[in-house]
Amino acid sequence: MADKNSATFKLTTPSDREIVLTRVFEAPRRLLFKAYTDPDFIPQWWGPRGFTTSVDKMRVTPGGVWRFVQRRPDGNDYAFNGVYRGIVPPDWLAYTFEFESMPGHLLLETVTFEDQDGKTKVTANALFDTVKDRDGMLNSGMEKGRPNRGTGSPNSSRSWRDPQFYFLAKR
Repeated sequence: MADKNSATFKLTTPSDREIVLTRVFEAPRRLLFKAYTDPDFIPQWWGPRGFTTSVDKMRVTPGGVWRFVQRRPDGNDYAFNGVYRGIVPPDWLAYTFEFESMPGHLLLETVTFEDQDGKTKVTANALFDTVKDRDGMLNSGMEKGRPNRGTGSPNSSRSWRDPQFYFLAKR
């Protein structure tokens, strides 16, 4: 798969079992870390445009469980869950990720938050169990994102899991 890049967003596939999303945000690192770890922030940015997300469980400690439920406009629900593997605020966190409609297909995601000249570089590295699982995620359209949620811009190329939506909407 070809890499997808823009001025602030980069998607790469460094191995046949990985997807790496990198994005530079105009927000402080501590707030972006909070967007990933505060259950009040998750519904503001997590999931595709037009869906609502609720946090069923979220204990952000090593071994703690998370579960988010997305509701489509037609009323269908989709749940996702995982276990936090490690957290070092505000530098990084790692957790497993599983779509409950496809049990047993886990990935490990490690997210790092780096200060960069008053901005924050967020890198999310997803490691899949198999090539097939990685390719399935890529073929789902995940890199196209959820344009214009919170930004008013239908041409946005932001990732679907993008806390910048929350911060832009609140400016």
